[in-house]
Order: sequence, then structure tokens, then C-alpha cells
Amino acid sequence: MPDFIYLASQSPRRSQLLSQLGVRHELLLPNVAGDVPEDAEAIEAVLPGEPPADYVERVTALKLDAAVQRHARRGLPDAPILCSDTTVTMGAAIYGKPDDAQDARRMLAELSGRTHRVLTAVAVQAGGHRLTALSVSHVTFAELTPGQIDAYVDTGEPLGKAGAYGIQGHAGAFIPHLSGSYSGIMGLPLYETTQLLRAAGLRL
Repeated sequence: MPDFIYLASQSPRRSQLLSQLGVRHELLLPNVAGDVPEDAEAIEAVLPGEPPADYVERVTALKLDAAVQRHARRGLPDAPILCSDTTVTMGAAIYGKPDDAQDARRMLAELSGRTHRVLTAVAVQAGGHRLTALSVSHVTFAELTPGQIDAYVDTGEPLGKAGAYGIQGHAGAFIPHLSGSYSGIMGLPLYETTQLLRAAGLRL
């Protein structure tokens, strides 16, 4: 059994979290030179009326499907392939990555003073077997003033992050309470990921 995995994610946070576990990993990313172009944004489109948990699990499965095809196309050595996706939700609303600074301000204003959920799905392909898990956490934001929101958006940190914030960055100062998985809120729940990788045959 290989002593490494492929991480099919461009998130540096997920790579850091795997390193925290001591998991050796290689990136398996789309749209490298000479490979078949992939439309990653199309995968993340929300279907009408789609429940948040269904959405994040479906997107993770599609990302893993694409990564498995990528792995085969490139003729790489066999090893488990890991994918993950995170979404922020309040009620039935899904807060993905903001389109721009204005969209980030809107999201943060709506999350201000309220409790939302962070859903992170993880999927591992090991040969013909697929293993999955879902981490659910609850995060409470303090009341944010328009000035605080503007200052945070001006840092650029909200862009590219579900819900327009990163708990491991400046936004940690906005959160008086959370329940669940801190690493899951960052983008890769370490407990669930460890269980999946062990089930896939990786020694940890």
C-alpha cells in the first residue's frame, strides 16, 4: 500500500492540515499544462432547491470523479485520492465563495450576530472503493459594524472562501462561540479524515 495520498484540492489550508496529521501527499490539480481543460466552477453550481448537505456531498463526489479521471489520464502511480468541499449555510441558504468585495460584505452582514452551520464533506477513493464523511459545525458571529465588515473585506481574506471568511485568519476575532470541528470549519475535519484514510489502508 502506498505511504502517500493524492490531494485533489487547491486549498493550502487542506494541505497544511494533512501535514499536521503527518500524511504525505501530492497535489492532483486540474488544468495543468498539456492536460484536458476542466471547468471547476461548473461543478460548484447550486441546483435549484438543493439542500445544503446534499449540495456539499454532491460537489465533493463530482470533484472526486474528476480527480479519478485526471489520475488515470496522467498514468500516475496508484494511491488513495482525497477530495473535500466546504459550504456555509444558514437555514436553506448556501453561502459559497463571494463573487466580489460587495458580495462578501452582503454575506458578512447576513451572518453578523447569528449562528450558521459549516458543512464539510470528505471523500476518499481507494481503488474501487469510495469512502465518505460529513462534518457539521455551528459557528456564532458577534454583531459586526459596517466599519468592521469593510475593514475585514479590505484585507482580501474573504475572497475565495465559503461564507466570505476564514476562521484561521482575522475573522477568528468575530466568533465568540463554535461547536463542532475547528479543522472542519477550516476545510478538512481531521477526525473524519483520519478515519477515512485508515479505512483506505493508510498507516497513520
